[in-house]
Amino acid sequence: MANLSTTCCIAGGGPAGMMLGFLLARAGVDVIVLEKHADFLRDFRGDTIHPSTLQLMHELGLLEDFLKLPHTKTRELAIRFGSETIQFVDFSHLPVAAPYVAMMPQWDFLDFLADRGREQARFTLLMSAKAEGLIEEDGRITGLTGTADDGPLSIRADLVVAVDGRRSDIRAASGLKSLDIGAPMDVLWFRLPREAGDPGQTGGQVANGRLLVTLDRGDYWQCAFVIPKGRFDALRAAGLQAFREGIVKLAPWFANRIDVIADWDEIKLLTVAVDRLERWWRPGLLCIGDAAHAMSPIGGVGVNLAVQDAVAAANRLAAPLREKRLTDADLAAVQERREFPTRATQRIQVLAQNRIISPLLARADSGAPLGPPFLLRLFGWFPILRRIPARIVGLGIRPEHIGPQLAARP
Repeated sequence: MANLSTTCCIAGGGPAGMMLGFLLARAGVDVIVLEKHADFLRDFRGDTIHPSTLQLMHELGLLEDFLKLPHTKTRELAIRFGSETIQFVDFSHLPVAAPYVAMMPQWDFLDFLADRGREQARFTLLMSAKAEGLIEEDGRITGLTGTADDGPLSIRADLVVAVDGRRSDIRAASGLKSLDIGAPMDVLWFRLPREAGDPGQTGGQVANGRLLVTLDRGDYWQCAFVIPKGRFDALRAAGLQAFREGIVKLAPWFANRIDVIADWDEIKLLTVAVDRLERWWRPGLLCIGDAAHAMSPIGGVGVNLAVQDAVAAANRLAAPLREKRLTDADLAAVQERREFPTRATQRIQVLAQNRIISPLLARADSGAPLGPPFLLRLFGWFPILRRIPARIVGLGIRPEHIGPQLAARP
C-alpha cells in the first residue's frame, strides 16, 4: 500500500475539485487531488461555463488565456413552441467581464485547471486514483483510502474534501444523511451535426408534450431530450427509428441527418436527481458540489454552483489549513455560506419541474398543440424581463469572488 500525507486531500477531479485544489495550492496549502479516470475525456458532462465562473477566471487573471480554448459564446436563450420562438434570457447586460455562457468541453476546462494547478509547488494530481473509504480516529476523519494503478492507497490529511459527484463513495462512507427532493424526468444526451441553415440559437423546442434542448457547439448540436422519469427502457423497446422520428417532430431541420444516430450507444442517459445533505461536514471532512447537493439540469447551473462552493471553501479554509488551525466551525461556516444559494436554486428548479416540466410530460403524445405560457410570453413582450433569469442562471444566488487571501500568493 502507498502511504501518503498532505494537508488537504480532495476526492474527485471535477470542476469543484480542480478549482479548490488549484486555489488552495496557490494560497500555500499542500493539496492532493484524486481523479479516478486516466484523463478527463468523457462526453456529455456539464459543458456550460457561466458568467459567474468566467468572472472568477477574470479575477484570477486567467480569463484571456482561458478564452483561447475552443468555445462558442451564448448571449441569449430562446425556446420554440412549434413555429413560435420566445426569447427569455439575455446575458449581455450582466455586470461582468464576460457577459455570456461559454460552451466549452468540460475536459478542456479541467485540463486548464489541472495545468494551472501543476504550476503550483504544493499541488499534486493523482490520475487513475479512486477514493473509496475514510480513515477515522476518535470520531474524526483523518484521511482516506483508495486504489491507484499500482495498488491500494492511503492518504493522511488534516481535511478530506468530497467532490466525487452525486454518487459519491466518500459521502456514502461518511454516514451523512441526505434529503431526496426528487425529479420527474431523466435526460437523454446525444449530438447531431450543425448545418448553416439551422436555427441560430441555443435553446429549447417544445411540441406534443416533448422537450428538446439544443446547445450550439460550433460544428455540432449537443442535444438533451427530456423524458419522464424511468421511461428509458420503454423508449428503447419502441425502437431507434421511433426515437429518431420523435426528434424530427420536435426539430424538423434534423430530418436530413437524424440517421447519424446509428445505435443506442450514441445516446447517453442522465438519471436526474435532486438532493442535498442535511449537514455537509464531519470533523475532518467536508462535502461540496454534487457530493453535497445534486442539482437538476434545469438552467445548467450544476457545474457553476459547484465552482462557487469551491471558491467559498477556499476563501474560508485556506488560512486555517495553511496555519494548522482548522476547526469544525470553519467547516460549518462553508455550509452556512453556501446552503442558502443551494436551497434557493433547488427551490427554483423544483418550481420549474412542477409547473413546467411535469405538466408538459403529462401531455406527451396527446397531439394537442401547446403554446407558450402567459408568463413566458411576457419575456417576449418586455425584453427587460430577460435580465432576471439571466442573473439567476448566469451569476447565481450569492455569487462568490476571489478573496484577498487567494488573490495574493504567499
